[in-house]
Amino acid sequence: MAKDGLAVEAASIDDLNAEARVAAEKEHSLTFLEGVKGYPTAVAWALFFSLGVIMAAFDPQLIGNLYATPAFQKDFGYLYEGEYIIPASWQTGLSMGSPLGQVVGAFFASYPMEWFGRKKTFGACVILTTGCVFIQFFARSLSVLLAGELLGGLVLGCYVVISPAYASEVCPVALRGILTSFTNIAFVGGQLIANGVIAGTSKLNTHWAYSLPFAMQWVWPVIILPTLFFAPESPWWLQRKGKLEEAEKSLRRLASKHVDVKPALAMIIETDRLEQQLETGVTYMDCFKKINLRRTEIATGVYCIQVLSGIYLVGYATYFFQLAGLPTEESFNMSVGFLALGFTGTCLSWVLLNYVGRRRIYITGLGILATLQLIIGILDCAPNYENRPSVIWAQSVLMLIWNFIYGCSLGPICFVILCEVSATRVRSKTIGVATAAQATLGIAMTVAIPYMINPDQANLRGKLGFFFGGLAAICWVWAYLRVPETGGRTYEELDVMFERNVKTKDFKRYSVA
Repeated sequence: MAKDGLAVEAASIDDLNAEARVAAEKEHSLTFLEGVKGYPTAVAWALFFSLGVIMAAFDPQLIGNLYATPAFQKDFGYLYEGEYIIPASWQTGLSMGSPLGQVVGAFFASYPMEWFGRKKTFGACVILTTGCVFIQFFARSLSVLLAGELLGGLVLGCYVVISPAYASEVCPVALRGILTSFTNIAFVGGQLIANGVIAGTSKLNTHWAYSLPFAMQWVWPVIILPTLFFAPESPWWLQRKGKLEEAEKSLRRLASKHVDVKPALAMIIETDRLEQQLETGVTYMDCFKKINLRRTEIATGVYCIQVLSGIYLVGYATYFFQLAGLPTEESFNMSVGFLALGFTGTCLSWVLLNYVGRRRIYITGLGILATLQLIIGILDCAPNYENRPSVIWAQSVLMLIWNFIYGCSLGPICFVILCEVSATRVRSKTIGVATAAQATLGIAMTVAIPYMINPDQANLRGKLGFFFGGLAAICWVWAYLRVPETGGRTYEELDVMFERNVKTKDFKRYSVA
């Protein structure tokens, strides 16, 4: 009987292997348009979950722009040489909510995501965000506003883990790059909406100049909560919980009627079985075991480079343009255009993803960003800078180009690589570690930038380009040596390639037997 049982089990595994191979072959042959046609609801739900990232991006961008809003400066700041400014120490504290929240929220989010699933965790976070906005809306002092930002940031940090994890688990390989990179569109979209709102309210002379933008954050829960009830759960999570029937139903809901989802389910089961054999684990400690260490390093590195290359200047774009010498209204208009170009760049990255490898886009983009930052720094050293508007405009235009290139490369491709290099069993944990590391660097930048840029402190202006350009150049060397090409690979293939310790330069052409 025991031998018969083993024979049946072996036969069952062989059947799974056969179906998994069928699914892998279909994944490789699937084009982008065929993927959209075969999995339209997967696309829709992945985009829906990214609304949380829009919320996560809206709040810190809002705070950064309020520092340049006259009514906010007057109500919360102090007089300095005839003008109201917000003290650098309070700018640091208020801007700390988002990065601190990402550190704590990223680590915390992975637990309920594994206990209760992606869907319920997302819903709970949206409800908590709704409550935190009340504190920000009614704040009339910096201390109360600081409390609202810190509490809200704890929840907003969870969205950055939930959205890319969900997108990577509901779509086929042909769509995976674009849907995970949409996280960056959501970031830019949230920042762009915040800039647009502030550009419209900054001229108000009352508290509504800042209260109204805070109130805009209640729009998203009204959209998300009723719709979330109908969202399918991640089939990868359901399979890990032993809910195979529900996993199959979820796959059916994510695909069109003519798609046979059983091979896809077999591939999910087989990939999970392989990762159990490889002992990838499911805890945070497992992220740092030898089997996962390289994957964790790459995921963390590509995310941290976003900060090191200068992305935190985006939150200070309006303030930067204002300090550079542009009038307040032109500064706000410039900052809206700044983010609009970032949005356009991310859309262009979707085209690039279909024709150019992840690695090439990432490394080329990083090199261009480093060069642009250094040029901005050099321009700031021009003699008689304050009386040369052409130099000021040149710096501002280079900042616009910088954000466009970032939107084409580092911004979206980071999330693609982040999701693809992590093992499925520890994906939420790996994203949590990477997000926490990125946010920790963000905290350092949040502390440093106000002191580097404020006129009553270091007043570096565009010389910040030397700082971020130098860091980006160092990061380019690491990326060239460590970031592999992961495009067009199933998760099972990536598991095998990392287990075999395939060299970075060999990933693109490596054949998995």
